[in-house]
Amino acid sequence: MTFDRKDKSDSALLDFYKRLLYPRMVEEKMLILLRQGRIGKWFSGIGQEAIAVGSTMAMEAQEYILPMHRNLGVFTTRDIPLRKLMAQWQGKITGFTKGRDRSFHFGTQDYKIIGMISHLGPQMALADGIALADLIENKEHATLVFTGEGATSEGDFHEALNVAAVWNLPVIFLIENNGYGLSTPINEQFKCKDLVDKAIGYGIEGIQIDGNNILEVYDTLNSVASSIRKEPRPVLIECLTFRMRGHEEASGTKYVPQELFDEWGAKDPLKNFERYLLNLAVLTDDSIKEIKASFKTDIDLEVERAFHDPEPIADLQTELEDMYSPYCFEAVEPTEPTREIRYLDAITDGLKVGMAKHKNLVLMGQDIAEYGGAFKITDGFVNEFGKARVRNTPICESVIVGAGLGLSINGYKAVVEMQFADFVTCGFNQIVNNLAKTHYRWGEKADVVVRMPTGAGTGAGPFHSQSNEAWFTKTPGLKVVYPALPYDAKGLLLAAIDDPNPVMYFEHKYLYRSLNGNVPGGYYNIEIGKANILNHGTQITIITYGLGVHWALSFLSENPEISATLVDLRSLQPWDKETVAATVKTTGRALILHEDTLTCGFGAELAAWISEHCFKHLDAPVMRCASADTAIPMSKTLEDSFLAKSQLADTVKRLLAY
Repeated sequence: MTFDRKDKSDSALLDFYKRLLYPRMVEEKMLILLRQGRIGKWFSGIGQEAIAVGSTMAMEAQEYILPMHRNLGVFTTRDIPLRKLMAQWQGKITGFTKGRDRSFHFGTQDYKIIGMISHLGPQMALADGIALADLIENKEHATLVFTGEGATSEGDFHEALNVAAVWNLPVIFLIENNGYGLSTPINEQFKCKDLVDKAIGYGIEGIQIDGNNILEVYDTLNSVASSIRKEPRPVLIECLTFRMRGHEEASGTKYVPQELFDEWGAKDPLKNFERYLLNLAVLTDDSIKEIKASFKTDIDLEVERAFHDPEPIADLQTELEDMYSPYCFEAVEPTEPTREIRYLDAITDGLKVGMAKHKNLVLMGQDIAEYGGAFKITDGFVNEFGKARVRNTPICESVIVGAGLGLSINGYKAVVEMQFADFVTCGFNQIVNNLAKTHYRWGEKADVVVRMPTGAGTGAGPFHSQSNEAWFTKTPGLKVVYPALPYDAKGLLLAAIDDPNPVMYFEHKYLYRSLNGNVPGGYYNIEIGKANILNHGTQITIITYGLGVHWALSFLSENPEISATLVDLRSLQPWDKETVAATVKTTGRALILHEDTLTCGFGAELAAWISEHCFKHLDAPVMRCASADTAIPMSKTLEDSFLAKSQLADTVKRLLAY
């Protein structure tokens, strides 16, 4: 291994050595503790330390780094106290996740490190969002994100590189090619000769380096980072290295040929650099012993201190509260005159008011800029707010949702439009595993609204008509709203934008141009989680939301002899239990109406809750009126038969007759 010190002083080289040695010694301590049974799991980065240490030293302290689970050197080079890290690994209350997540699955704004989730690829999208915020702010910053050779097969890798290339984002995508994804060798992972060749397909620069040479890693990363701070663009760097231990210690290494261990053992980054510094007389045998003795004393002390840190105390209320970032809603009543506008225009108006109020709000979605979106909701926004904040995206829902989270991490707000709610499946992982869990895991907000043009009634068929709100009401950490009226559409959208938590905002496509209502100008909001009673009656309570509200209003208008209380939930997570309970207790009969399919639709949760909490007030079983348990057909005849509206009259009749 050949080292080139360039103009580095002896003291600088000594610092490189110490920063390389320290994580190696921490790891060796962890392996001892593992054998002693004092810790339960460890993902070793032995043999790969030069990548984490050298690249982190090349980044500025205020720049974000997004490492993986073998990058202990990132955390130690950013000078996170070992006691704090050990507390995290042991699930102590003093750890970064308070015992809620494992190993390096955490982030910290104090050290500008954003940890991974187990799905590996999604963090590259976050890097895009972080870099986008810097780009909009005209900050000369670079963002560094790690991935392994295995994760380059994931769609998130492709999407993140493609978006970064199209948007000229200052992101360094660093691949640690260590030969194996768990037990699968690289010849079964990809067909190209080198992973760096993938850069060609995205029109970006690609650099391959010796990942075990700490000076080569540092010099390359330093040069690239300095360049992209001034000339923003993504760069792909492939670091060749080897994993000297198992995927994690329990998996072993029997699947790896011994000759590979022999070959890469000779390339050990620490031993080779140590030998180099001995030859330069920067180190001596005695100084090495002194440094190691000092580190050992420190490591032993910090580890034992962490073992004595308190364990978490289980408190259900605290756990529930920590699913969401703290937010105190302040109601603002409208002050400007009202005008009659369409449901669609109310959403447009809400977005405009939100963009004017929050200068750090960015809109992202397919065709939303000059074209104005598939439904023209953002028509004219580019002229008013500029292309930096109104961004057309490639067709890549996953990375755009993840970029929204990255924007939030770096001080921005994001509204992401799904062109159709059905397409959210392509961004599902980012929503349910990143947006929803981030605050609970390490206390960071996820200030992202996902707009969901939803529902049937337009003959659009199985892939443009689904009511999929129940996919998200099940997921703790998300808020879900579903306005039925233009007034609510604007007020709830503004509340969702203000809220620092992730909000799934469902807007019904059928109502866009078919429904008008009086909507005030300017800013006002509606509290998420508060239902609205649209009609008061004594015989039956109908609980619904979205298009179901209009089915119920139409039905009651055609059947004036029925005395019904009509509750528009407006919000599904959280939902207004107090209002539902009060109305059900008054009428003694409850009917839940929704457009989604019957089995496991959100109505099932409502029915269960009412049966459990209002049972003694009921004069009949809680009944549900929902759409058929099939996919949504295109034909109007079939669609009309599918929808819950076709069963509403019979269901009400059965309930009243009970």
